Amino acid sequence: MQKYVIKNINRPDPQIISQFAELDVSTVYEAQGKTGLMSHELKPILQNKKICGPAVTAICMAGDNLMIHAAIEVCRPGDVLVITTIGECVAGMIGELIVSALIKRGVQGVVIDSGIRDVAKIRELGFPVWTKAVYSQGTSKTMGGWVNAPAVCGGAQVSPGDLIIADDDGVVVVRKEDLQSSLESSKRRILKEEDTKAKIERGEISVDFYGLRETLKKENVVYYEDESELLHHK
Repeated sequence: MQKYVIKNINRPDPQIISQFAELDVSTVYEAQGKTGLMSHELKPILQNKKICGPAVTAICMAGDNLMIHAAIEVCRPGDVLVITTIGECVAGMIGELIVSALIKRGVQGVVIDSGIRDVAKIRELGFPVWTKAVYSQGTSKTMGGWVNAPAVCGGAQVSPGDLIIADDDGVVVVRKEDLQSSLESSKRRILKEEDTKAKIERGEISVDFYGLRETLKKENVVYYEDESELLHHK
């Protein structure tokens, strides 16, 4: 299969990106039918950080970061660099120097299904990264791969220009073709949650407003007034 770099990709409209930037990962994931969520293994190195931007993808050979260097050149301000490897890898595929170069390019953050290093320095720089490993093992720069090819990162399919949203809860992908429908569903979910919050504030109970009593009954869950009543029925 030919290895390649695609320099220019179609990115979502900035207005729709700004609307998604107001949403959180859990809301978007739920709203688009519980799809697009990356693996729980990908953890943020910084808390209370959120990114939302188009994906530039880099597919590397395990333990080799040549294609990350190639990807830096094609990144634009606001992009999110999504890195994955052919073969399992926890080596430090990026560190302080690559992050410094990405900051210079205006990249928002990195999502990497591999390892990173120089974490203390990256935190000092305030650069958000979601990664599955922190490990000092070095890499080579000798094996070709792909930049802006369809990729799988953290178990989720990512195409170049798909929208990546990441926060303390994880990482979710919104496909380019689903942007409008996902946004509309997310807004509806927020309105529904506001209604739920109002019910809670009024003192209503979730087993009632979610209609869960019937489910409890179907599952043969029995209510007792106290432990003595339970003992009496044994």
